[in-house]
Amino acid sequence: MPYIKKERRDNLKERLPLVAGDLNYIISRICDEYITRRGLSYGAINEVMGVLTCVQTELYRRVAAPYEDKKCRENGEVYLNV
Repeated sequence: MPYIKKERRDNLKERLPLVAGDLNYIISRICDEYITRRGLSYGAINEVMGVLTCVQTELYRRVAAPYEDKKCRENGEVYLNV
């Protein structure tokens, strides 16, 4: 999970991207560095894929879903069977 101690977060602030391409690059470099340090193997690749899946799921749960719920309340329901 992304909920690490504040002092560790502060050390990572220098890496904050401004555009989507930069974000993609930083994430890709971090994944590549992790796999390089662990050694190229199914296990290392599987760990990275698992982390990325968890990051995506948590982002959806904490950010995207509440945002979409807010917009649904503001603009009206789309799905008739909900």
